[in-house]
Parts: sequence; C-alpha cells; structure tokens
Amino acid sequence: MRKLWLLFAQAVTVALGALLVVQTLKPQWLPRAAERNAAPAAATVPAAAPPLAVAAPSAAPHSYHAAAQRAAPAVVSIVASKAQRGRGEQTDEWFRFFFGNNAPQARGRPQVGLGSGVIVSAEGLVLTNNHVVAGADEIDVLLADGREARAKVIGTDPETDLAVLKISLDRVPVIEFGQAQNLQVGDVVLAIGNPFNVGQTVTSGIVSALGRNRLGLSTFENFIQTDAAINPGNSGGALVDSAGRLVGINTAIFSRSGGSMGIGFAIPADAAQQVLTSLVRDGKVTRGWIGVEPRDLTADFVQAFKLPVSIGVLITSVVVDGPAANAGMRPGDVVLRVQGTTVANTAQLMAAVAALPPRAQARLDVQRGERALELQVTVAQRPPVQRQVR
Repeated sequence: MRKLWLLFAQAVTVALGALLVVQTLKPQWLPRAAERNAAPAAATVPAAAPPLAVAAPSAAPHSYHAAAQRAAPAVVSIVASKAQRGRGEQTDEWFRFFFGNNAPQARGRPQVGLGSGVIVSAEGLVLTNNHVVAGADEIDVLLADGREARAKVIGTDPETDLAVLKISLDRVPVIEFGQAQNLQVGDVVLAIGNPFNVGQTVTSGIVSALGRNRLGLSTFENFIQTDAAINPGNSGGALVDSAGRLVGINTAIFSRSGGSMGIGFAIPADAAQQVLTSLVRDGKVTRGWIGVEPRDLTADFVQAFKLPVSIGVLITSVVVDGPAANAGMRPGDVVLRVQGTTVANTAQLMAAVAALPPRAQARLDVQRGERALELQVTVAQRPPVQRQVR
C-alpha cells in the first residue's frame, strides 16, 4: 500500500511539472488557456463602443439660431423725422442736448428719431411704440432684406404706448404671435431691434418678472420684465420666445446711463394684439370709464377705518356727475369686485373697467365702512388722453 501511494504521488508530481512546462513554453497547445487569455481583452475594449461615436456632440445644442432666423426678417427699423419748428439758438441748444454732438448744425434741419417695429400681417401692418412715431412728419421703415418704404400711421394709443403703421410692399415677412399669457419667469426670450442704429441685433435673456406696473410709463401697465439687453433704438422691436414667436413689444428700460442695465420692459403680445385690432377696425381704442380716482388699499387705511376687508381698491375722489357718482359711489369707498372679478390693486381695477363696453351696466361690489354695497354703474367711454410716453 505504501508503494502504491508513493507511485501515485510521483505520477502527480511529474504530471504537474509537465503541465507547468507546457503552459510556460507552449501555451497554444492548451485551447482553454487561449480562451481565458482573450476574455480580459474583450472586456477592456468593447467592440460595440467606438470612441468617435461616443464623443461626437450634437450640433449647437444651446443655439437659438432657428428662433432668431424665424423672427428677425419681420423686425424692421423705423426712422421718424420731424421738421424743426424753432429757428432760434435756444432751440438748437435743446436739440443738441438731446442728440449730442450728432445734432445738425444748420437750423431748420429735420429732427430724426430711431426705433424698431414688427410686421404682423401680410398687408404690411407694423406694430411699434407710440413714442417712436409721436409727432413725426415722415416715417420710413427699413426691412431686414434691404427694402425701404414710407409708412402711414393707421392709429396710435398713447395709454398703452402702441402705434400701428402700414407699408405698401409685396411679400413682406410676417412674425407669428405667441402665447404671452403662457410665459413663466425663467423662460428664455430674445430681444430683436436696431439699438443705437448699429443694425439689427439679437440679444438673449430670460423673463425676469411678469405683470410689472406702477412704473409711470403708460396708463395701462402690465409689462413683461426681461434681462435681455434692450437699448435706445430697440423701442417697438420684438421680444420673442425660444421658438421665434412674438410675445412682447419692447418698450422701455431702467437705466442710469442710457444703456442696458439688465432691466427691460415689454408690452405683452396679447395686449398689443387687442390694440392692433381696435386701431385697424375703428382707428381708436374704445375703453370703459366710470370717473373715479383710485389708489391701492393700505394696511394703515384698513386699520384706521376698521374695515372688515383687506383686499380692494380705495376710491380717493369721484368725478361730479360721472358714472360712478350717479351710481352713488363716494370718496372713501373700497371697490372689491367688478362684475364678480376681484380687484386687488389699482392696475387691476383700471384694466377691469377699461374692458367694459360703454353704455353697459356693470355691478361693483363696494365696502363703505362696515357696510357692504352693490352698485349698478352705467359705463361711459373713456375720454381720449394725449400723452407722449418717453
């Protein structure tokens, strides 16, 4: 038995030694070894993942070229000229103050204002700001494709600082209206216009705020605020969304230097479209009016008069024999609702009343001290306001 065990041990030792020699000197004689050697190489470099295919980026992933290309052809430059009425040195000095060293030296030369506009119909209707064309004797419109045309004023609305012009050209580019009411803070927008007369320029930014009012720029204010660079000459130009659709008409900037400081304001496109429709159809914008002077309701007033409400609009004065006065409204009343719609500030009250058709009956819910009243007001037409916004 001992001899058998020694023979077995010697055989195993010889076999292992032979295997070691073959694996070292002739590994190809062992087919399983070849498979084992190939496996790590296959795991290290996958055949299905070529480096070039993985590394290749998509073309311009953050570019707004398509939106700019879609909207820019319909954005125009506007040159509004006004004959200089004065002849004395004082007129020249004031003209030089506003226009700097570029002011004409010869008396009697026309004053020139520059702005932008947006073509909104195939008939050549152009939306712009009223302050761009107010008082102009001649208005020229320059298209992005190099064409030029003399414009006719269809109508103006100083209370929203909008104007509608018409040019007679064939095959004009037209911008598409977007849904301004769907805008949200943080949405990307582009401002397109002709700042400082350097030529058509596109700037980008986001919607910084919505519903800005009480800025003193116009009577009816509901501005889109953006940080897209807007400079002098951009007035009347387009504010478009990331798809190139019109969502606003650029109107004003907050600036201490005259240039962009990241705070610009645009009139929402839906409001501009309503004014456009009225001016084209009637030559004017018809709004409701009840003859009151409102102001925002403050916590101090509520506390002083122990009012049971905290939201509404305080009426500080009432026009004698006006619609509100005839309905029984008094100074000190607080308007809570107009036709069932709650009004929380002056801008909302003015907008709600302006939307009422003249000669219509409107219900106003009013708080007078501790009494809740319901007044029936016969709405009148808002008197025209001649105001030039700058």
